Amino acid sequence: MKEIIATDTQRIAKNSLFLYLRMLFTMGVSFYTSRVILNTLGVVDFGVYNVVGGVTVMLSFFNGSLQSASSRYLTFSIGKGNVDEVKKVFRSVLGVHLILALVLFVLCETVGLWFVLNKLIIPEERYDAALWVYQCSIIAMLVSVVSVPFNALVIAHEKMNVFAYISIVESTLKLSIVFLLLIIPYDKLISYSILFLLVQLMLRAIYTIYCSKNFVESREKPQWNSKLSKELIVYAGWASNGSLALLANNQGINILLNMFFGPVVNAARGLTTQVQAAVLVFVQNYQMALSPPIIKAYATNDLQNMHKLVIASSKYGYLVMVLVVFPLFVFASVVLQLWLGTVPEYTISFVRITLLICLLAPLRQAMINAVHATGNIKRFQVYEGTTMLLVLPFSYIGLKMFDISPDSVMIIYGIIETLVQCIRFYIVLPLIKISFEEYFKKALMRPLLLTVSLFLLVFFLPSYDSLSVDTFLCMVVVFMIEIFFLFFIGLSLGEREKILLLIRTKLL
Repeated sequence: MKEIIATDTQRIAKNSLFLYLRMLFTMGVSFYTSRVILNTLGVVDFGVYNVVGGVTVMLSFFNGSLQSASSRYLTFSIGKGNVDEVKKVFRSVLGVHLILALVLFVLCETVGLWFVLNKLIIPEERYDAALWVYQCSIIAMLVSVVSVPFNALVIAHEKMNVFAYISIVESTLKLSIVFLLLIIPYDKLISYSILFLLVQLMLRAIYTIYCSKNFVESREKPQWNSKLSKELIVYAGWASNGSLALLANNQGINILLNMFFGPVVNAARGLTTQVQAAVLVFVQNYQMALSPPIIKAYATNDLQNMHKLVIASSKYGYLVMVLVVFPLFVFASVVLQLWLGTVPEYTISFVRITLLICLLAPLRQAMINAVHATGNIKRFQVYEGTTMLLVLPFSYIGLKMFDISPDSVMIIYGIIETLVQCIRFYIVLPLIKISFEEYFKKALMRPLLLTVSLFLLVFFLPSYDSLSVDTFLCMVVVFMIEIFFLFFIGLSLGEREKILLLIRTKLL
């Protein structure tokens, strides 16, 4: 058993390394391209792109649920080691996704198009460009939907190096878009939409070719297996409650801000979303590497190993998140000014509120991975999704009746997300047979103490709005204090001894 766990640990560490190398490259490209695209398109066009493209994302909420179902069923069948069952699952998954793509196409060209033309606030002279954005976003979304089974296979087989390489190719292609935009003499917003669509088509081809050459099950034709396909749809149906709620937190808020404040605030929201995505990558890589082993451990009834993985996912993911979030929160003004040059209104406050919400992400994903491993998601999705859906009505009432600010909308989002995380603990921990006391002691106690200790420092730190020698020295001091606190407060004595032993054996 110890040898098996050691092998799993080595594989997880290797996969995490590939994903972090991917992260460093993709994040650097993302921040650079965002600044250039914002300057090239302008604040209004950048806001139009975010809100119009968000309509297709909103209508495709069921795709996220079906993606979770597909990944879970493929990983579970691979964990059981039955090749014929893996083939059967893949055939059903592919068939269901093709049907979903057709349904989404009809929805986007009817309900979605009506919404774009009649409800969104778009400058009259940019309507034609907005329609180009919308149609390109529809095609890109459909490509993404039919790619899900192949992406899920790569992750289920734990080929994180391939996933990392393809992501680097994706970032390189997006970087090429930036340079092409600078020389293309045509409408920049329309050109950006078309080029982005071409990138999605190329990625779809890469995934399909790799899977067909390496995974025999990917060569199967789509099929409607009555029992399995219905099971997938029912599973995804319950999961869609959470996906719909996630849209309320993201695209729904984006549309509300557009309706009450216009595209300029959407630009701030769009930039904040990119910061959030970049920050979340720090833990998503680690937890993506842990997700298949958690599901496979449950499939083989190895609950002891599963518990260790869930606790490790929560604790170490949270520590990494604090390490990233705290300096960004303190120096948000400086970082955004360096990144963007001219910072749109509300961006700094949006980013700071969102960074605090990001602290919950490692705990959320650990619970989601655990509950999906069990397959018993009905109660979880009903409670989680229903509570998260409160974001939209509370925000709308506040905007309509009390004229609250955009910042207040983000605060509502944060409060409800905190409540939802408590609900996740309440449902998932008993389901996987971990007591809250054990989980709190092993996964939460030290990380929470570290968080309180660090954020108390904010009251004693000077405020900086631009980069200077003093700012740089303060950044260095803050980072050193953060590492010191993390080592002595965030880690237990045993964990500190293991790290010191590793340093002595590997580096000295």
